[in-house]
Amino acid sequence: MAQQHSSSRLILVVTIVVAIVLIVVIWPLSLIGKGSGMPSAADDVDARIQPVAKVELAKATAAKSDGKPRDGATVYQSVCMACHASGAAGAPKAGDKAAWAPRIATGTAALIKSVTNGKGAMPPKGGGADLTDGEIKAAVEHLVGLAK
Repeated sequence: MAQQHSSSRLILVVTIVVAIVLIVVIWPLSLIGKGSGMPSAADDVDARIQPVAKVELAKATAAKSDGKPRDGATVYQSVCMACHASGAAGAPKAGDKAAWAPRIATGTAALIKSVTNGKGAMPPKGGGADLTDGEIKAAVEHLVGLAK
């Protein structure tokens, strides 16, 4: 019985010593980053997941040299040609009479409305947000003229 008592006592002492060692080791680790001046693991994670670069979009406006409205050919060259010259995204090619015939049949007002509001892959105002109503009309008339 004495041997059982001493082994129980030994187990108790070893358990207490292990508990003290764990407290001495773990407790200081929990203080890292809490005013101790040492960086925390959370700081490292924040630094690693930061983007390499940031992109900011700003509204770009086309400078009108003389302040006067642009004519249809100028608007076509600067805005419309990007898609209508190649037929990108299903845009009817400039000068393609077969592709433009059904569109021309709807009338100029309907074409202007399509350009102003956007249609299919074409964004409103053909992507030229600074276009005036007069410039849109001139561009539509220019494209229609190329298809006649």
